[in-house]
Amino acid sequence: MVPSVIIVMGVSGSGKTTVASLLAQRLRWRFVEGDSFHSAANVARMGDGIPLTDEDRWPWLDSIAAWIDAARAAGERCIVTCSALKRAYRERLVAGRDGARFVYLKGEQRLVTQRMAARTGHYMPLSLLRSQFDTLEEPGSEESALVVPIEASPEEIVASIIANLRLDESLVHPPQ
Repeated sequence: MVPSVIIVMGVSGSGKTTVASLLAQRLRWRFVEGDSFHSAANVARMGDGIPLTDEDRWPWLDSIAAWIDAARAAGERCIVTCSALKRAYRERLVAGRDGARFVYLKGEQRLVTQRMAARTGHYMPLSLLRSQFDTLEEPGSEESALVVPIEASPEEIVASIIANLRLDESLVHPPQ
């Protein structure tokens, strides 16, 4: 089934925002950065180097799910980023939402560390990356997530996603 919702997941620094925004531009689908749904308290905790707990994440995940529901109710195809590190988080995001599909941007900690060290202006400190990898429960085959290695260029990753999800080429538009 061709998805109507794509959730781009992975640890911080895996390229979720870059890939998802390029994918949305190419497909002309609605896009939102999942981090924009974090409460000010969550952002402050992460900025202080304090990992979030499940209790911190539930309202955030529910806000993302509500955004997905609103986009779908408006008849829009959409793409959202979300770390979705645990299976329980992913289940919460797709519960009762046919047409939702995860794209897992998978990379080695060494490469992600290099990327995070090079970026500026993000509240997520490099010191929390280890906790993200410790928390990560990679999607199992029963979750039907598309696993995409992050070593390729963002453009190559997007092309791979489009091909592997068999998105209708009539929905694909060249970047402007």
